Amino acid sequence: MDHDFSAARTGPLPGCTRQIALFVIACWVTGCTTMGPSSIQRDRTDYSAVIATTWKEQTLLNIVKLRYADAPVFLEVSSVIASSAMQSQVNFAASWYSGLPSDGNSQAIGASGVYTDRPTISYTPLSGEKFSRYLLQPLSPAAVFSLIQAGYPIDRVLQLTTSAVNGVYNRSTSPSRFRAADPRFYELLEAFRRIQRSESLGMRINQRSSDESMLVLIPRDVSDDVENDRRKVRKILQLNPDASELNLTFGMVQRYDTEVALLTRSMSEIFVELAATIEVPPAHLQEGRANPAPATPEHPSPWDEPLVRIHSSKERPIDAHTAVRYRDYWFWIDDRDMKSKSEFLFVLVLFSLAETGVTPQTPVITVPAN
Repeated sequence: MDHDFSAARTGPLPGCTRQIALFVIACWVTGCTTMGPSSIQRDRTDYSAVIATTWKEQTLLNIVKLRYADAPVFLEVSSVIASSAMQSQVNFAASWYSGLPSDGNSQAIGASGVYTDRPTISYTPLSGEKFSRYLLQPLSPAAVFSLIQAGYPIDRVLQLTTSAVNGVYNRSTSPSRFRAADPRFYELLEAFRRIQRSESLGMRINQRSSDESMLVLIPRDVSDDVENDRRKVRKILQLNPDASELNLTFGMVQRYDTEVALLTRSMSEIFVELAATIEVPPAHLQEGRANPAPATPEHPSPWDEPLVRIHSSKERPIDAHTAVRYRDYWFWIDDRDMKSKSEFLFVLVLFSLAETGVTPQTPVITVPAN
């Protein structure tokens, strides 16, 4: 982007006016030297805000597309290089004539400048091995418990990321594998939540190998209610009541009573679960354009409510946290729905956490120096 600005003045100028004009132009040229530091503050704020907004919109759009059996497409902003340049020029010319008074004297002052801003932005599509690692590979059990150790609500983490714990199954709203939750799973979430809120969930994770970790439980003096919840958790998961070290691994069922087998979901499965509860326009359901909504459980529970409530409307929403347009409808998350906003933010955190292994090389870009 180029911006031209110039000013010129010819003809007789009084001596005082010449001095003022030269002083103003000199200050203007000197002020241009501060463009670099000020551009960092402006560009960094603007680019980071746009990247964050489009990241939310892209994630929401792909969740919506999965409800319509459409292919998700992820495009990463791998680099942003802002190149700015300022060119300025000041001209001054004067001539005096010693002839007749009618000849007069002549002075000319001119200034010109060009500001150029040419950002170089590179995009990397998510495909191949990286697509598999991001979307198809189940989350690591150690990573899931690391989130819990970092303070994320254990009930939210397990409900969103886990299909089963030691054979106790979570609810699934996926069209291909719909099933109601084992009632013990919700009891497990409630007991875990009470233990965490009492600040009694003491644990440490020791990585043994790429597939297995050691979950070390730190004993603490707790109230009788919390101790009852601890015993309830061990009973539901069929764990040794006296074990202080548990083996944490990926799997459907445990092999022995000191193991926690976590059947985690991939990001693709998480997106499908969220897509199943979107408030799709009734016309699209009647015409068979979108997958039908999951059936209501035989014994409904508050835990069966949508994790992220995504609305749809013909008109653009006024108060939306994030919104995308798809098939002539707007799909959006209400900015006043803190539960959905928090859960959606957690999904973005999980998406970043899903990146494991060696980061692939990005394109090499040569940027000319100004």
